[in-house]
Formats: sequence, C-alpha cells, structure tokens
Amino acid sequence: MKRKELERLCRYITRPAIANERLKRNRAGQVVLQLKSPWRDGTTHIVMSPLELMQRLAALVPRPRLHLIRFHGVLAPHANLRAEIVPSEPLNAHETCDHHGQSPPASASARMSWACLLKRVFDIDMEYCPNCGGRLQIIAAIVDPAVITKILTHLHLPARAPPRSPARRVDLFQAA
Repeated sequence: MKRKELERLCRYITRPAIANERLKRNRAGQVVLQLKSPWRDGTTHIVMSPLELMQRLAALVPRPRLHLIRFHGVLAPHANLRAEIVPSEPLNAHETCDHHGQSPPASASARMSWACLLKRVFDIDMEYCPNCGGRLQIIAAIVDPAVITKILTHLHLPARAPPRSPARRVDLFQAA
C-alpha cells in the first residue's frame, strides 16, 4: 500500500463520530448541528438542547449483550480499499479446531465444538490432561440441576450462584 493511501486510510479510521466543524453552540446555549447536505424540506441545521443531544447520542449506544460486529466504511463488503486491508483467506480455513496437530475429517461440520470454543475464548483446553499430558475424552455433560447440586455439595463447593448486586444509580444529568 502506498504511503498516500495509508495516510488516507488512517485519516478515515481516526475520524470522529460527529464532525467538530459542524457542531456549535448558539448564544442561547443550544447545540446547533449543521447537516452535510440540506434535507428535502430545505433544513440545513438542527437546533437542540445539550440534554437532547445527549439523548440522541445515548440512543446510538447498543444494549448490553447485543451482537456488536458491524462492517461499515472500508470494511464494508463493497468498499474500494477492502482488498488492501483485509487478509486473504488462509489455506486451511476449513479446519475448525487444532486437535493436537490433527486436522478434522473432510466431512466435519463447519461448527466448532464447545470444547474448541472454550479453548479459543478462555484458553481452556478440555481435551488435554494437565497432569499426564495425554488426550482427554469427553464422556458426558451434566445438565440436570439436581445432579449438579448434588455433585457440588459433595465437593463442598457452593451449589448456588452468588446473589446479583443491584445496579448502581448514576446521575448523569444533575440540575445545576
């Protein structure tokens, strides 16, 4: 990638969410946002209170535990520069998990097993014995709550999850 193209890409990535040149405050203390292009009705500016601006910005913040991966701009599917920054697909992209040097059979499904997901996300290898270094085989998954409680009680471990703490109240907008 040429130096000029790299600089263009860096400028694009580091740009703010709202252009500072288009956001001003008027004498009444209201926020004035100049639009990039006039709307159909001829509107060129939006005037709102600072609290209203904060409400509009807060509406853009995604809810907790919501899938956040979105591809826009240069990472969008049809972006001109996408091929320059996205690496090509690896040769062994069909492999789902490194089974200690063994590749899965050609008929293996595209989904990863939960043991491979644990290894990838938490670096917990459920197929490797930490004591002897041998390969473990998963023989069962216990899902019955009564059996889980009995096992945890026998091992002198807490059988109940810790209580949830209430959310802290945060006053973002306090009256002056």
